[in-house]
Order: sequence, then structure tokens, then C-alpha cells
Amino acid sequence: MIQLGFALFGFSIAVMIRSNLGTNPWVVLEVALANLLTLTPGTLSVIVGLIVLVVSMIMGEKIGWGTLANILIIGPWEDFFLHLLPSVTSRPFLQTIFLITAIFSMGIATAIYIGVDAGAGPRDSLMLAVKRTTGLSLRLARTSIEIFVVLIGWILGGPLGLGTLVFALLIGPAVQLGFRIFRVKPHRTAAEV
Repeated sequence: MIQLGFALFGFSIAVMIRSNLGTNPWVVLEVALANLLTLTPGTLSVIVGLIVLVVSMIMGEKIGWGTLANILIIGPWEDFFLHLLPSVTSRPFLQTIFLITAIFSMGIATAIYIGVDAGAGPRDSLMLAVKRTTGLSLRLARTSIEIFVVLIGWILGGPLGLGTLVFALLIGPAVQLGFRIFRVKPHRTAAEV
């Protein structure tokens, strides 16, 4: 089941890139670096994920087997779908369909991945490490990281656009929908364990 989640996650990133409307903050950075280093976005996803994993581990975060699998598997799926999907420009309706499809696919993929309970993804691990070591709330830790990442990505020429804002507004509802569909309970109480 987790492989389906990884494949769907890679698909959602590829569709978002191909929409040419903007991407989520980490993909803004990864695409910018991919262009600068003449590597594929999926390859940069793996490299950035490994760097984030090392930083999270240095900060004392515990890592599950799914964390490493996330890093190593989503990037190749992303490149696979980027190879298959056309880039859409100058067609706002189709670009919007691509973007919305990407966001809700990512919400479903996130629910599948979290439902397996194999460890947080590397970026989520970093958020947890920053929260634990700084005392910031989860919301402030994640927001700070995302703003920093998107700014660096944008400065380097990454695909920041209206889609980045739409992603920020819709990813929460998309993940919540995925949780409902797959009946995922991300936080178990002591009585449920």
C-alpha cells in the first residue's frame, strides 16, 4: 500500500510541475536546483530529502523505515511521471485542472503514506525536530521552514506562482479528505494502542 502512496505522491508533484502555475515550496527549491545543476527534479528530491534527513537526525529526530523509503522512492516516481506528462502552458483551464488534480492526489497520497505508520517523511521530521529544539509551535515551525525554502527556491529561479498559493490553501482540505476516505487516524490515544 505504501508504494501506491509513493507513486501517487510522485505523480502529484509531476502534475503540479507540468501545470506551470507554481508548485509547493519544496518543489520550488528542488526544481530551481535541478535547473542549476542540470539534474532531474526527482533526483534533486532524493538529494534534498537525504540532506533534510541528516539535519533532522543531527537534531535528534527518530527516523522510521518509511522515512528513508519516502526519500528513495518518490523522486524516481516523480521523474517517471514527468517523462510521461506534457508541459501545459497558455491553457489556463487545463493548467488549473492539472493543479487541482495534483493537490488532491497529494492529499490522498499523504493519507495512504501516514496510514501505514512507517515514520514521518523527511520534511515532516525536520518540522518535528525544529519544534522540539526551538520550542516553536508545529504551525510556526512548519511555516518558518516553508517560507525559508520557498524564498531560497524563488531566488534561485524556481517555479513560484499562483499555484503555490492555491497549494497552500487547498493542501489541508485535500489531506483531510484523504484521511476520511482511508479512515486514517494520525494520532492514536493510549487506549487505542
